[in-house]
Amino acid sequence: MADTRFANYINPAIEAINALGGSARPQEVYKHIAGTLNLPDQVLNEEKKSGGSKFENQVAWARFYLAKADIIDSSRHGVWSLTDKGRKIKKLNDNEIQELIREVQAQSLPTSRPTQPSPTVIVRKRTTQYEEEQAEEPPPSEESNYRGQLLDIILALPPDGFERLCQRLLRESGFQEVTVTGRSGDGGIDGIGILQINPFVSFKALFQSKRYSGSVSSPQVRDFRGAMMGRADKGIIITTGTFTADAKREAVRDGVPPIELVDGEMLLNMFEQLELGLKSRTTYDIDLGFFNDFK
Repeated sequence: MADTRFANYINPAIEAINALGGSARPQEVYKHIAGTLNLPDQVLNEEKKSGGSKFENQVAWARFYLAKADIIDSSRHGVWSLTDKGRKIKKLNDNEIQELIREVQAQSLPTSRPTQPSPTVIVRKRTTQYEEEQAEEPPPSEESNYRGQLLDIILALPPDGFERLCQRLLRESGFQEVTVTGRSGDGGIDGIGILQINPFVSFKALFQSKRYSGSVSSPQVRDFRGAMMGRADKGIIITTGTFTADAKREAVRDGVPPIELVDGEMLLNMFEQLELGLKSRTTYDIDLGFFNDFK
């Protein structure tokens, strides 16, 4: 299957959020689009040169353009939701998509990332196939630089340092008695913790930390599940990389204990939400529309 580009996901992103009730988390949108378009694993598993899922990156590009066009809420709290304008839209035609992209590029991209060229989008009239010359670039935003730096810092940690970092992350997320085992030959289990849901309910979880830029495959998920069977209620795999589509299916396969998967993007999101290793600051984008009434 030919490589699709971000504009191909503009309508699917609108449709996905509509189908999910008007709002959704990014992973829900990715999953819905992949299922609706029946995308093969070859597409879902493809990675950018800099690491991370190319498919998810392209959907994030589509979300960026839709947010700039006030079709999707630009909230940074991890939920994508349709605006009043977006709820009135079922599908954009080719001309509307081209116009949307031109307007966003003209108004937003030069001020968002002045050091990098904006993507050039070409519409092939016969196939309605969109191409984006800067496909490997992440969605332009202020977060891009520090997120990249944060990931580089994490990747540079020694193995035991990353295990201890995951330990701290679990503690900050509410786990208690989190212990790093640090033992080799233990089926890939790096630590254990207890999550207290309420005074009456708690569960034990084993975790595995994988500090690399590659993809975790389904056999690795199965091996980890085999190692945790009978020892804990839940398993968690934390990686700075990604998970293959088959690994994601294996993690929630019927009849076996589910395993939570935390990839590099989710890992960075958790650092942001917990403000762990990050110092927050306030910044603003200029709302040019506000000043139109005064011209």
